[in-house]
Amino acid sequence: AIKTRLVAAVKGHALLKKKADALTMKFRAILKKIVDTKTTMGDTMKGASFSLTEAKYSGGEGIKHTIMDNVSTATIRVRAVTDNVAGVKLPTFELINQGSESKMDMTGLGKGGKQLQNCRAQYTKAVELLVELASLQTSFLALDEAIKTTNRRVNALENVVKPKLENTISYIKGELDELEREEFFRLKKVQAKKKRDQTAKEEQAAVKAAGAGAESMTLSGLDGLTRDMLAGDTDEDIIF
Repeated sequence: AIKTRLVAAVKGHALLKKKADALTMKFRAILKKIVDTKTTMGDTMKGASFSLTEAKYSGGEGIKHTIMDNVSTATIRVRAVTDNVAGVKLPTFELINQGSESKMDMTGLGKGGKQLQNCRAQYTKAVELLVELASLQTSFLALDEAIKTTNRRVNALENVVKPKLENTISYIKGELDELEREEFFRLKKVQAKKKRDQTAKEEQAAVKAAGAGAESMTLSGLDGLTRDMLAGDTDEDIIF
């Protein structure tokens, strides 16, 4: 079970490492886009402010009320969507341009029409950049938090979980080796004792057999001597 946990920890560490690398690459790409978009945003806002000044100068101060009377609904809307990067959901914003209104196309025909349309185009571009910048910064913050969380998990697996499991496995192996050595030593002792007991039994059997043989020989000798004595002491027949 511990080896299975170690294998799972190693695989998890490798996957989280790949995920952290993918998130870091995305993070750097978003950071570069943010820098470029901010630079473009500054130039666009500068041009938009200048075009607004031109529109006000050409159309007069009353052009503001004319524009507000001709606009009833917004032509640019923002929709929140979700982007998935290596399993991390990043909130982004999508700009929806519903097109220009016919009344706005006719606004400023008397005077300042060109400057007004130019001002509108400049601010439309500024709004698009602003939405893009907001989307990038929101994704940037969410990605930064995801990278921190993933790196914490990677470090925990690499510096805490894996060493702990490896030390546990090493300790168990050492204990098993020690038990194996003890069992081997015990078996050697048992075999040696059995061998000594067997040798002792064989010696006792040999001694017993030797004693039985000596006793048999003694009895056999006595029996033969008795028979000889009886055969040698035959008395002569007496004749009356």
